[in-house]
Amino acid sequence: MMTATKEERSVSQAMLNGLRQRCPKCGTGRMFNRYIKVNHSCDNCGEELHHQRADDAPPYFTMLIVLHFAMSGLVAVEQIYSPATWVQLTIWLPVCLVSALWMLPRIKGALIGIQWARYMHGFGGDFT
Repeated sequence: MMTATKEERSVSQAMLNGLRQRCPKCGTGRMFNRYIKVNHSCDNCGEELHHQRADDAPPYFTMLIVLHFAMSGLVAVEQIYSPATWVQLTIWLPVCLVSALWMLPRIKGALIGIQWARYMHGFGGDFT
């Protein structure tokens, strides 16, 4: 009886492809067909992407990153300039919103890339 082995997949390359919102396998096809709606399969290489299970992880990681930078900036501005509350809100609410909206699909793409590289959630074909 012959046993098949999994080919080695580069986690770092798959993550970079995901950060670029591209297919983790070929790096060319688009991962999303809308803002964060994952394509059923890659339009370039045909790799099935519907197996992904990113679920709630991308928003959590996005909030973790954005709010660390926002709170650091808010505290720094408060200590240096001590502006009025409305000034802080005028600065940091748009910064948080734009940063979170920009980062969310990239983080989701990176997480899907990790899943693909590690043969998780159906990305392993017959090996799962």
